[in-house]
Amino acid sequence: MAITLDQTIAQRQHNWRSSLLAHQTFWVLLVIIAYSLFLYFTTNAFGTGANLYNITRNFTFTAIIALGMTLVIITGGIDLSVGSVLCLCSMVLAVTMHGDVTFGPYNWLTPLGLEGPYTVCEGGCSINTGIAAALATALLVGALNGIMIAYVGFPPFVVTLGMLSIARSLGMIASNNQTVFQFGPDHEKLLALGGGATFGISNPVFYTLVLAAIVGFVLRWSRFGRHVFAIGGNEHAATLTGIPVKPIKVAVYMICSFTAGIAAIVETGWLGAVTTNIGAGMELQVIAAAVIGGANLAGGSGTALGALVGAALIEIIRNSLGLLGINAFWQGSFIGAAILLAVLFDRLRNFRQSE
Repeated sequence: MAITLDQTIAQRQHNWRSSLLAHQTFWVLLVIIAYSLFLYFTTNAFGTGANLYNITRNFTFTAIIALGMTLVIITGGIDLSVGSVLCLCSMVLAVTMHGDVTFGPYNWLTPLGLEGPYTVCEGGCSINTGIAAALATALLVGALNGIMIAYVGFPPFVVTLGMLSIARSLGMIASNNQTVFQFGPDHEKLLALGGGATFGISNPVFYTLVLAAIVGFVLRWSRFGRHVFAIGGNEHAATLTGIPVKPIKVAVYMICSFTAGIAAIVETGWLGAVTTNIGAGMELQVIAAAVIGGANLAGGSGTALGALVGAALIEIIRNSLGLLGINAFWQGSFIGAAILLAVLFDRLRNFRQSE
């Protein structure tokens, strides 16, 4: 029996609707819309321009790192060090831009006619040098995490938990555990980078959207993205098919730390000061954003859009507590409940697919 054109179109529409309804990100987005409408009609401040500006700006710090975390989770890994990496990169950026960067003395170079100390940046380095130093630090930390996990065989939880302590300790050493609030000759440029706005929209929002587009493209259309999903789906099978599992694992941890470095630069510019408490506990919010957005902690699933949606829900929950007169200490309970509901949704979806 021949299938008509109308039947073919109807079948495609049915498949499209079924796929959409089975997607966790879609339901979380509906929750965000419904909750936002509730807040709009029950509070006077939620729908104001100032509050929406704050929400869209504040969610970006979590969302940027959640994009990198999603890649790690898709491979079946986890990175608990991102909050401390953010702290370390912020300190490297701040210290590099703050004052003289001096190396030496290099007495071992005396036979060559070279003696220290050497001042690289007198009066503070430029913003470009500071950003390069911060991002290089992030990539180095990510590479160390990835190598120990992929090549040495340590569990991701253990490696990144250890790096959580190491990175924050190094951040304290870099700043002598002091607050840095002066960023040298390019102080105003850094503040504009993280705290400025374009067309009335906070600059970090544009950075987040660009990064999301890049990550989304990589996951959906690139060979690297297909390999990432293959590793999370079945690492042993991926190895047998010739996928370079170990280098890709190192790469995703480097990308995750790199996004933490980007968030560090943006957040430092917004805050205008850096303390060693910056990023404390942020790893939990980042993981929560990825999981709420549809990333499976067992590996094999996750999207860039899901990371944005999960981060947005967390920020709206945080923002709404004050507007509704609820104690801020309830924030963890609401976010934890959202994680449990997300995991429950994933279990129900897998159960229906297995029937």
